[in-house]
Amino acid sequence: LWLREHRWHQTPTAVFLSLPLRGARATPANIFCSERYLKVSIPPFLFEAILYAPIDDTNSTAKIGNGNIFFTLYKKEPAMWDSLTLENADKEKLQYLRENAVLKAQQKAKEETEAKKATKEEHKKYALEATMKLEEAERKRIEDLKEKERQKVTEELELWKNQQKDADKYKSIQKEGELHQEIGQLNERKSEKMTKTRIPNEGTSKTRPKPTKGHGSSSIFSPNAKEEQLPAPRSAATIKVNFTPRVFPTALRESRVAEEEEWVHKQAEARRTISADLSELEDLKEEEKNPDWLKDKGNKMFAMGNYLAAVNAYNLAVRLNNKLPLLYLNRAACHLKLRNLHKAIEDSSKALELLTPPVPDNKDARVKGYVRRGTAFCQLELYTEGLQDYEAALKIDPKNKNIEKDAEKIRHLIQGTMQGS
Repeated sequence: LWLREHRWHQTPTAVFLSLPLRGARATPANIFCSERYLKVSIPPFLFEAILYAPIDDTNSTAKIGNGNIFFTLYKKEPAMWDSLTLENADKEKLQYLRENAVLKAQQKAKEETEAKKATKEEHKKYALEATMKLEEAERKRIEDLKEKERQKVTEELELWKNQQKDADKYKSIQKEGELHQEIGQLNERKSEKMTKTRIPNEGTSKTRPKPTKGHGSSSIFSPNAKEEQLPAPRSAATIKVNFTPRVFPTALRESRVAEEEEWVHKQAEARRTISADLSELEDLKEEEKNPDWLKDKGNKMFAMGNYLAAVNAYNLAVRLNNKLPLLYLNRAACHLKLRNLHKAIEDSSKALELLTPPVPDNKDARVKGYVRRGTAFCQLELYTEGLQDYEAALKIDPKNKNIEKDAEKIRHLIQGTMQGS
């Protein structure tokens, strides 16, 4: 049904059109408007108009309310229209205008879709760039933290070195002072002794009568006594006193002789090891020849995630002292992180050999050795060997729930493998 009833009025710049709905309910989807074509389709009603002149369809508006649709159509060129619609137009021209309006609307919709798509792509690109910038900033922050930690460790090492140098310098100065004090005391004692042996009247008399042999010559005051020249005083000299050196400064009655001798023996063995390979170790600093210092250094590198540096520190420590099981245990942990599984098994086995006899003090170390070797076996898919090591660790520490859970998982893997084969 064609809607013929409508009211309109105009100004030089706009056209105001009111269209009754006759009880029908309209939505924006029922309205189509282009530069020369206006259509309202509300089944069963239809309103269509070929406008007298072009309008600005982008800024034009339509409001639905009170049973009417109110259009505000802005003219492209200010002018007064003779009528709302184009009159005296043949059917072909009307059909052309109608089709042209539909094509322009489709083209405009396509352009808007492409524009939205391009805008969406731009937003995605911007979001990706923003994410990359955030990741780069986070990566830089982590690198800065690592660098600060490295500088902090380096400063701590330098401070420790300076403290060691100051301590050594203070000890050498103290020893020199004690040595000078002892030499001064010896010189004073010598001077006192020489003073006592001199004649009291030495300044005025340098000769003394010499007793004669025979009768009546027993007195030194005999007039026939010959004068004898006194010997000159002995020249002063420095007497060097050497004391038996002791490694430990504590008094002998307060020291633990057996423990100190064992420590000295181990240090001597380590020095012999260093001397045997002096050509490669001569460039090392004094603290770098200490296995305990190298172990602490390797632990710090492991905590920072620098596993290769930690392995290098443990390698040098093992060369200096190959009897410390903790060095092999820590190096095995590094090899597990680096996926050097065979080396992890070898180091864990060596640590377990050194952790004999089994005593309560090395209980935790033995548990770590079995667990790390068992982990390496399982990663090599040798589940039977891995289960044996986990069960050995459980015998040592039966209350450890984590080891018990891992052992149960390995048992399920072994059962699944057997069922699959």
